[in-house]
Amino acid sequence: MAVMTAPAPVKAEAGVSPKSRRKIRDNLTGHAFLIGAVLCFALFMWYPMIRGLVMSFQRTRRGVTTWVGWDNYLRIIDDPSFWIAWKNTFYFTGLALIVGFAVPFFVAIVLNEFRHAKGYLRVLVYLPVMLPPASALFLFKYYAYDPSEAGLFNAVLTWLHLPTSEWMQSPTMTMPAMVIASTWMNMGGAVLIYLASLQNISGDLYEAAELDGAGVWKRIWHVTIPQTRLILALLAMMQIVATMQLFIEPLILANGAGTQDSATSVAYLIYQHGFFQNDLNGAAALGVIMLVVLAAFSAVYLRLSTKD
Repeated sequence: MAVMTAPAPVKAEAGVSPKSRRKIRDNLTGHAFLIGAVLCFALFMWYPMIRGLVMSFQRTRRGVTTWVGWDNYLRIIDDPSFWIAWKNTFYFTGLALIVGFAVPFFVAIVLNEFRHAKGYLRVLVYLPVMLPPASALFLFKYYAYDPSEAGLFNAVLTWLHLPTSEWMQSPTMTMPAMVIASTWMNMGGAVLIYLASLQNISGDLYEAAELDGAGVWKRIWHVTIPQTRLILALLAMMQIVATMQLFIEPLILANGAGTQDSATSVAYLIYQHGFFQNDLNGAAALGVIMLVVLAAFSAVYLRLSTKD
């Protein structure tokens, strides 16, 4: 008698579930958008950085490129303008931290106290940021910093019976004048960031401080500054990195180097090597040095913020 056997179970057809297919499709869409950004970064940031690093160890003469090692760096460091540029750059950065970092914070504190016309005042403060930097600097150069009594600042000084200044023609006033112009042009964004941070501070803290007899300055010192400490530290680091790349201010206000090289910055010295002296390898070496210095500042900031 034949024995009937049960048919073997049919294996489920291997495949991808609809949920997995949808997840793969979403990931592919996200990666497709990401590829464009990666290509832009690779073409316009990473490649120039790597190319500049390679060029800093080379020398090109009459179309012939040779490997010279550290010669470009030694030649740049031996140039007296190198140390003058770094001194001016650090001087500008220090003045910018004293003036350009403190002014936006206190402007934000004042604006935060207004109960009316807040929108109008914010637009008024942010308006200089919307102006093209070159236009704003030419306005300062030919209107505000005119060394005659027709200049805006000299007219105000004359009205106050104070001595006038030659501004950009004076070696001692060149850097302070550039800091004033740079602060006016760029403080609008910082003011808005500070305003957003100030509005997140609980009013109970100010009421408690006021009940304890704290005045305005004590409330700022013991409440406002501690509550905005992280934003202050972040913008301070961003300002150091930005101000150390000082370029357009000396280029327009001081015609480059300024009186007695009082306005020569590291970024302008790179421009001078590359476009006036046709020394692209020296400019690349100076750019690498500047990159290392800025990276060191950033590393110190990240280290301190991690500990914090």
